[in-house]
This record gives sequence, C-alpha cells and structure tokens, in this order.
Amino acid sequence: MAKTSNPEFAWKDGRIVPWPEATVHVSAETVLRGANVFEGMRAYWSEAEKELYIFKNKEHLRRLRQSCKIMRMTVPYSDDEFTQAFIDLLRANKFTAGVHFRPVVYFGEGESYAWKPEDIHNGAFVIAYSRPHAPSIKNGIKSCVSTWRRNSDNASPSRVKAAANYHNSRLAQVEAKMNGFGPPIMLNDRGEVAESPGACFMMVRDGVVITPPVSADILESITRQTLIDLYREELGVTVIERDIDRTELYIADETFFCGSGAEVQPITAVDHYDVGDGKVGPLTRRIQDLYFDIAAGKVDKFRHWLTPVYGNSTARG
Repeated sequence: MAKTSNPEFAWKDGRIVPWPEATVHVSAETVLRGANVFEGMRAYWSEAEKELYIFKNKEHLRRLRQSCKIMRMTVPYSDDEFTQAFIDLLRANKFTAGVHFRPVVYFGEGESYAWKPEDIHNGAFVIAYSRPHAPSIKNGIKSCVSTWRRNSDNASPSRVKAAANYHNSRLAQVEAKMNGFGPPIMLNDRGEVAESPGACFMMVRDGVVITPPVSADILESITRQTLIDLYREELGVTVIERDIDRTELYIADETFFCGSGAEVQPITAVDHYDVGDGKVGPLTRRIQDLYFDIAAGKVDKFRHWLTPVYGNSTARG
C-alpha cells in the first residue's frame, strides 16, 4: 500500500477529533506491546447514487468482538455506537471514493498485562484513508513462498486480528520486497499453505476453487467467506476447503489473494513459476467483477450487505 495523505479527522474514544489530536500516551500497552485488536474495513463509492457503502459492517463488528473475547478485552462501545462512529467519521472527511478504515480497540495506560477495566484503560479509535483499487488488481502480482512461517494457533493465533501478530507479517512482507516480489505466501508450522501477510489465499485447479481451511492458521476472513458463498451460490463453481501443498502452487491454473484491503488480488507467478499462462484467469476475473459490483450497490440481491454513509440509499447492513 502506497503512502497516502492524512485525512482531516479521526474518531477516538467517543468523538471526532482533528487528526493531530488522535493520540495515545507512549506508556500505553497498545504502544509498548501492540496490545490492540482491529478490523480492516472498506467503503465503496457509487457514483450513480452519490452514496458511500460500508461493506459487511455487521460481520466485521462480530469478528472484532471475537478477537476481543480471546484477548479478554472489554469492548467499550456497542455495535450501534461503532456503526455511528464509522458513519460520522466518513462523513466528516467527506469521502467520495473508495475508503479503507480501521476500528481499533486497545489497552491504554495501566498495569502490565492487565485486562480488567478497573486496572487498565480500554479505549477505541477509528482511522480512515482514501484508498482506490491498486493497479495490480487489474494485472496481477508476482508472489513467492516466504521463509517465515505463519503464527501458530497455540502461540499467537492468527484468528485474533491483533496488531502484535503483524510483526510476523512484517518480517515476511519486507523479505519479499527485498527479493523483488509482491506480498508472499506464508506456510504454517506444518508446512502447508496458510495465507499472505495480510490476506487469505485461493487457487483454481481444473475448474475447482481451493482454499486453506480456517484451521490452517489463518484469519477467519470475511472476504474469503464472501467469495466462497458467491462462487458456490452465484457462479455455480465448486469450492473445496483443504490443506494445500507448496508444490500445488506451481501447477495451479489460477491463484489470488483476498481480503478487505487486498480485495481480489490476482497472482500471476509464484517463485518465478508462471501461474497458468501467466495472466489473470477467468474465474478470478469473474469473482472480482461480481464482488466489486456488489460492494458498489449494483446488485439488488446483496444490498443488505451494505451500510450507506450519506443516507442517499435505503440499503442497510
């Protein structure tokens, strides 16, 4: 993701604040130990309706609470309060294009490793950036298999979307960049394909979509599940959730990453092996087109997945 200019406002602990005022103390546990959990969410602009749509708001808030539960974090706001915070922030920044935003629940100042609200401050903030589709969405990227293994569920579970887990991601991402690749594919401690540093993985073999199971040390991705459902129910394509060996990557017909940030990111080569003919494959392109149409409110059947920001639509998700 390229560096973007800062927006005018952020949301912190219940109110909209100017960007420079969205701060926490250097002694906070979120700073010292990465003690926070977060969501990466998208909002999509509909030029036809002059509306900005938050995609799958309820599902993201549910996963945020699951992460907080495992971390024994008290969530200081209700889902309705968070939703209103998202709407207020996106409106305040007057976004009229694609947005990537991040709600964060964090441990602030208090006793080391404390979790009870009476012992440590439990706060929340939301930051949002304008983020259009990456150019690689159209043409694909060249990936590799990382030498770094994905976090184990019994060590630092990837199921928890916690900031501290992303030190593992940073190691893999930086290594791949230094070696001239885009985001890498990470294996788990059993040597099977897990995911990328920030997105889940799917491949196509003989017309069947295959993706690692949620027990493969991956994030329980909302985008991943969305694509599984769309492939099966809308495109009539078989999807199998199973372990994937490394060498299968080299003989796959199509491969791609998926996630709120990555969206549907085609992969055209892995470890210098062309994927298929080295071009974006048809099943990748079909799901990409359908996903973007749904997110922009163009498919009536799925408008319940959308939460309008400016109130120019009756969709509500």
